[in-house]
Amino acid sequence: MLVHVAVPVPTLDLLTYEVPASMPVPPVGGRVVVPIGSRSVTGIVISKDVSASELNGRAAKPIKSVLDTAPFIPADVVELARWTAEYYGAGLGETITAVLPPKTRDERVDAHKTRRMAAITAAGMDAAHPVDSPSALTPKQREALEILSGVADGLATAALAARGISSDTLTRLSRVGLVTFRQERVERDPFESSILADVAALDHPLTLEQRAALERLTRLAATGEFKTALLHGVTGSGKTEVYLRIAAAVRAQGRRVLALVPEIALTPAVAAAFRGAFGDRVAIQHSAMSDGERHDQWQRIRRGDVDVVVGTRSAIFVPLPDIGLIIVDEEHDASYKQDESPRYNGRDVAIVRAQRARALIVLGSATPSMETYSNAVNGRFERIVLEQRVMNRPLASVQVVDMREEYAAEGPDVILSRALRAGIEARLARGEQSLILLNRRGFATAVFCRQCAGTIDCQNCSVSLVVHGEGAARRARCHYCNYSARVPQTCPHCKAPYMEQSGFGTERVEAEVLTANPTARVARLDRDSVRRKGAMAELLSKFRRGEIDVMVGTQMIAKGHDFPKVTLVGVVSADVGLGMADFRASERTFQILTQVVGRAGRGELRGEAIVQTIYPDHYAIQLSRQQDYPAFYEREMLFRSAMRYPPHVSLVNTVIRGRTYVQAMDDAVAVVDALRHATAKTPDVRILGPAPAPLGKLRGEYRVQFLMKSTNRKRMREVLQAVLATRPELLRRTTVDIDPLSVL
Repeated sequence: MLVHVAVPVPTLDLLTYEVPASMPVPPVGGRVVVPIGSRSVTGIVISKDVSASELNGRAAKPIKSVLDTAPFIPADVVELARWTAEYYGAGLGETITAVLPPKTRDERVDAHKTRRMAAITAAGMDAAHPVDSPSALTPKQREALEILSGVADGLATAALAARGISSDTLTRLSRVGLVTFRQERVERDPFESSILADVAALDHPLTLEQRAALERLTRLAATGEFKTALLHGVTGSGKTEVYLRIAAAVRAQGRRVLALVPEIALTPAVAAAFRGAFGDRVAIQHSAMSDGERHDQWQRIRRGDVDVVVGTRSAIFVPLPDIGLIIVDEEHDASYKQDESPRYNGRDVAIVRAQRARALIVLGSATPSMETYSNAVNGRFERIVLEQRVMNRPLASVQVVDMREEYAAEGPDVILSRALRAGIEARLARGEQSLILLNRRGFATAVFCRQCAGTIDCQNCSVSLVVHGEGAARRARCHYCNYSARVPQTCPHCKAPYMEQSGFGTERVEAEVLTANPTARVARLDRDSVRRKGAMAELLSKFRRGEIDVMVGTQMIAKGHDFPKVTLVGVVSADVGLGMADFRASERTFQILTQVVGRAGRGELRGEAIVQTIYPDHYAIQLSRQQDYPAFYEREMLFRSAMRYPPHVSLVNTVIRGRTYVQAMDDAVAVVDALRHATAKTPDVRILGPAPAPLGKLRGEYRVQFLMKSTNRKRMREVLQAVLATRPELLRRTTVDIDPLSVL
């Protein structure tokens, strides 16, 4: 018998193997160990009863062993992985293995955590309470038996050790038949995170808008058919409460719920809300958990022990049966797009999974993606609007500060405007909290020579190194490849001792806040400050408890969080993304500004936002100030239509890498020439480039890119795959991104 197997090797298609007659026939979705070259790997069976004609006369290698006699991955998840691999042009092996949790990708089938338990025997009970004569036991042995006699199921040996009972004492009791040992499986519980204790289940009375939204969603869910709804609610309008109520309704129908969030930082709060509503029938999945926690949670889901799963992007592939509702919170967020193969968008795969499960999918956001809002406007999605904050709390007032005026008044090095400094001081005096956003890490963004204008650049990437730290701890680091070096005292180009720093990141903003307010409790939340496991949850928990006065951070602080004591949001360099060579720059700027402004005034006190920019009249900044998404959508669509960008057309971004620029460009020219020839009779397909990528060198490789635009995404994908198939030597040096969120 022949089977198709997906193996975890990039770019490899399905491989065909023979199942020896001495082995059980593996099921579709089961794991098998197969040979590839001189090594053995664990693959997933994708299909059975394969025709021998596919081998073209070649002999199929035999499977080495069958690990599962029942599907390890359910059939619907296998099919979803197949669709994902095909749509995004990825290898099925790397796609389907990416959906597996740790500790299940090899032969360690039962990679569970266990603990050693000690239990008293019947003879031990007699010895613990002798009737006739005193026992010949030592005091410690009698103490051990006394403790164990009160616990029917026994105690962990570690717990006994903590009470002074050594393993040697227990071993001696075991030798004479008074104590027995066993290994007990332990499920690691990610809900033990401290932040969960701070977040209560949301059970506020519904507003009229929330009630109307819930009624519409309940009707859609009750149809038992595939439906897509956009829940378009302003920040603070209570979307999470609506999620909980519709989840309860679907669960009451006997179906299950999958809730996706974009950031790991948001998962604990949302998971806690669902945990408060549905108890231990909730599981979570995200990459910040330990391997053991993810493994145990995934196995709980697979066994059917949970009704609700909350997780990040990859959770869309969990083995949750009978899904009736999928929620994609902050559906616009770029974190749903994976930046390595398979380059899938979790939101879009979620829509496909809901369609196949005949489920309701709710896409929630205060700032929907252009594609999602276009689908809602055109009637493909239901649009449900929450225009008011809960308890009729007003949106934060927004002041836009023209930094050109600040530079004229205070010099070119000013970071915090006069208005923002005064706003922080006022909140400190009143015991309120402030959030300060700058979507750029580090202390300084570049080091340059005042004499020759030379810069300190990464040796692997075509970017300047970013300075982190101060004083002796200063290092210049690349944010792409992590190369780092000391900040030189003299210029490496002209040897002049005139090195200067320019630009600034979150570290510098944090230092400026502390300089202006030495007694303030200031913290920073960015990728550099929360590398340790649990550090992010700990920091957010401290801020929520009021132990931090001012939080400085990147976009990680901008969305999803609910901090009632925050009455001021400051945005430093609001235009930091507007100058990027990316057609989504204005959309991202509008979204992040709207989201972060929405963190202010979510409690009883009114909020204020101060936005610093050198482009105060840009429509993304002005319309975010007014929280006017429909007006932004109309204005942005004029640009997208004129330039033929999504959602008017579909886009495919292809990057070809080479050891030299000439090699990369020559290969790209050859591929583009072949594509233009293949699409000569398809005028709807436009090809732009090839040209050097905006990030021309990355991790030691030169990069050249070209874009394909068309209303026929399938045609673009098929033509590109056909052309690349004629150049197999390019596969490992070519990145194809279907529906890219960035073209940098």
